[in-house]
Amino acid sequence: MSAPTLINTPPIAQRREGTSLWLFKIVAGLLIVFLLGVHFVVNHLVAPGGLLTYADVVRYYANPAVRIMEITFLVFVVSHALVGLRGILLDLNPSARILRIIDIALTVVGIVAIVYGIALVWAIAG
Repeated sequence: MSAPTLINTPPIAQRREGTSLWLFKIVAGLLIVFLLGVHFVVNHLVAPGGLLTYADVVRYYANPAVRIMEITFLVFVVSHALVGLRGILLDLNPSARILRIIDIALTVVGIVAIVYGIALVWAIAG
């Protein structure tokens, strides 16, 4: 005999994140940890006294390898955060239409944030 249920509702078909997005979050998270470590070591331990002034940061960003690393860091942090936010919103079980709107909104926010961040890197690098 099964336990009585308080609410008799049909099961809801759950839209899941999918293996590819889940795997992306895992890989991005690992890359973020690595790049964050590199970022802290270079910015605060390798640079004599740390990058304390704007002139120090400009000299640091003059190196193309640094720009590539910082932009890669930016792309993975923004992407990881937005895919994670999407996963949280999936727990609310939105309709297919609302999920499509969420996907579009998160994509636009991600693109704007990344483009703005790249523009800042280039502005600082001169």
